[in-house]
Amino acid sequence: MQLRMTIDELAEFIDREFPQVADQFAIDRLAPMEIELRLKVDQRHLRPGGTVSGPSMFTLADCAIYLAILGMIGPRALAVTTNASFDFMRKPAANTDLVAKTRLLKLGRSLAVGDALLYSVGQEAPVARASMTYAIPPEKAPE
Repeated sequence: MQLRMTIDELAEFIDREFPQVADQFAIDRLAPMEIELRLKVDQRHLRPGGTVSGPSMFTLADCAIYLAILGMIGPRALAVTTNASFDFMRKPAANTDLVAKTRLLKLGRSLAVGDALLYSVGQEAPVARASMTYAIPPEKAPE
């Protein structure tokens, strides 16, 4: 399988379709069926105690798997999450970016399944694991 979008094309897509979150992320690596997405952690992502909040980690995983799918199928904005499982494994480092190392396990015509391991930059052990399923819209709308 080959990529249908580049890092620059994915970044432009996010800027255009999701400007409310686009500045929070950077694509570190893109390969067929894989992506590494960075959450640029700042004050808005922290919870009391100075650690990254659960909703911020979930958003990173969700966006990473979504972008991995779009990298493979092209810019179909209406791909949606249909199932999610999330395991918080350890406390993220304070005020440190998080990276989601993501791979697609299945990419069908109507469903995609992906896994993401989230890491605090500079730490070896993952802080969380996510598994998500997405419904993929048809390339052409039915008539």
